[in-house]
Amino acid sequence: MVIKSPSVARGGHGSQSLAILICMLAIVAVKINGAALNESVYFYDLEASSKQAIVEIVLQDHEIVDMGRFDRGKLIAKAANLTSISWAHAVNSQQLLAEALSGDIDMIEADIVLGQLNGEGHNLPVMAHPPANVSDLTLEDFLYQIKAHNEVNEGAEKGVKLDFKSIEVFEGSLDILDETIPKMTYPVWINADIIAGPVEQNKSVPVDPARFFAGCMRYKQAVLSIGWTTNWGADFRDGEYTQPQCDAMLRAINDNNVTSTGQAITFPVRAGIAANSAQQLHNLVAAVNGTNESTLTIWSSANDYVDVERLRKLIFSFGVERVYLDVPEELSSQLDLGNTGNGAGTFNSLVGFSFVSICFWAISSWLKSV
Repeated sequence: MVIKSPSVARGGHGSQSLAILICMLAIVAVKINGAALNESVYFYDLEASSKQAIVEIVLQDHEIVDMGRFDRGKLIAKAANLTSISWAHAVNSQQLLAEALSGDIDMIEADIVLGQLNGEGHNLPVMAHPPANVSDLTLEDFLYQIKAHNEVNEGAEKGVKLDFKSIEVFEGSLDILDETIPKMTYPVWINADIIAGPVEQNKSVPVDPARFFAGCMRYKQAVLSIGWTTNWGADFRDGEYTQPQCDAMLRAINDNNVTSTGQAITFPVRAGIAANSAQQLHNLVAAVNGTNESTLTIWSSANDYVDVERLRKLIFSFGVERVYLDVPEELSSQLDLGNTGNGAGTFNSLVGFSFVSICFWAISSWLKSV
């Protein structure tokens, strides 16, 4: 470009040097952040451009979600990093519930079976994980204590995820849920494994999807957390959520008119298996996103084998705005998603992208002034 204006020519060397410096900084920022940005945006964005999503996140000036804002039980994230949400897992006793309520966590996950309270009396919904069926905490009291806590801790409410282990305990809990869920002003998820899944899993019986969805229709504000039975551990390496298993999940959703409700859906997937199943999971989420806001919830048992690098790649291929992470602390640290310190990795990339925009704005402003 040749600048012929005499007034510009007098100070041209300094201005051109400034422009060149700005361009160089922009190029460096693009090289540093481009790969991360590309990884965090997949081909199916929900009727929104990537530029709109970027601007929305950057302007929020947050690196973690604000758990203080709720809308009829749905989590609203001011900053789109769902991996930042912290979990208390398998809160199946009075002691564990007290610790979770007093702790610095966002979501409380617990299991429900038909069993006895303190080994006495008739069977009723209690908090326990099979094969256990005795607990010192009933579902009714579990929900009451969380509600009581949230009523006096505005801005620090706890969300709840209810993992029903059989269709019998789910249907046996409907009266309790009818009484409690409509009064909830904080996140509530209803979870069940409704499809037989990997790897050669035949120990657990899936919850009947038709009966499960029929009950869930009563709670439109609840997030539907619907997954597969799984078989995995420290010695496993090969295994995936196969396309037929994902197709079976999609059929269950369509056959039971879940798409007509618009209810939010999250697919709980086991970390070690999910890492091997990127394409199938993308296909599933893409198929559901047209009618129901959908996410993944990645979970793991303590001794599970996980290909950390492949799992990390999976998370960023969806974007941290679409993935909840409920895994042991050791695995979370190995993933290094940037949820501690001064900011999340994806958020930093977005800030870098914003910096590039500022650079080009500065160049444009300079050109207009000459």
